[in-house]
Amino acid sequence: MGSTDNLLNQMNEKYQKLSKGQKKLAAYIRENYDKAAFLTAARLGETVGVSESTVVRFAIHLGYKGYPEFQKALEELVRNKLNSIQRMEVTYGKVPQSEILDTVLHSDIDKIKMTMEDIDHDAFELAVETILNAKNIYIVGIRSCAPIASFLGFYFNLLFDRVHLLNTNSSSELFEQMIHIGKEDVIIGISFPRYSMRTLKALEFANNRNAKVITLTDSIHSPMNLYSSCNLIARSDMASIVDSLVAPLSVVNALVVALSMRRQEEVVTTLETLEKIWDEYQVYNSDEINLADNHEIELKNPKQQEAGYRD
Repeated sequence: MGSTDNLLNQMNEKYQKLSKGQKKLAAYIRENYDKAAFLTAARLGETVGVSESTVVRFAIHLGYKGYPEFQKALEELVRNKLNSIQRMEVTYGKVPQSEILDTVLHSDIDKIKMTMEDIDHDAFELAVETILNAKNIYIVGIRSCAPIASFLGFYFNLLFDRVHLLNTNSSSELFEQMIHIGKEDVIIGISFPRYSMRTLKALEFANNRNAKVITLTDSIHSPMNLYSSCNLIARSDMASIVDSLVAPLSVVNALVVALSMRRQEEVVTTLETLEKIWDEYQVYNSDEINLADNHEIELKNPKQQEAGYRD
């Protein structure tokens, strides 16, 4: 068949002639093509509730030589479905400029509320125990998820000795940094649509080395969950020009707090040590802003004062 632009049109045109199972596939793919693109025929069938052979026949019925060619068409669809400008227009095109701030904030609040309602508390507790018992902790997040991975890595470094925030410039570098991962270790993979194949491969590699795998993603159907033993689900919104990752960050905050409470003595010791180091090396003296007793801001950087800033 070869054409990827009209995959959804093909499903719509041939929908009435599809079997009951194939109609279920069409309905799932129409709503979740970004997830389906990462699934094997067997896993897609399992997710939808049909056999692997039904999935293969479905692909052939649409005009593809087999499932691999159909999956490539799905991947192309994910890449081309909506560009950033189109996503912005779809989500905020009818919102007056004066209401954008409130609209975005309310949307983020809704994501946190939905996450609170849906998240698996047992999975959260399992994640805490798994991390506490791990010899090494690996963290991977790519593109818009990289800041969340970095945030998590920053605080984990205050809690644990062996934290590895993976550098994700290339797939080969990922595997080089994970070469020693084993059954006593854990990897935390963070990925939201559009899902990262590099993150998925890193989790697959860790799983093959018998490491524990924890995922932070948006759905139980996320391809990131293929190799995980513990899934933390946080709602996100990838329909807008920016990826709304407020809810995932809240889950990360909760994880850090829960682990800090379990390691209170270590945290206190670490913070006391850091305060001494900061004081000894005057880490903050040159740029720290303090509130003076009279509640006026005291700028401690002499260069700022010379430039005209006053106490």
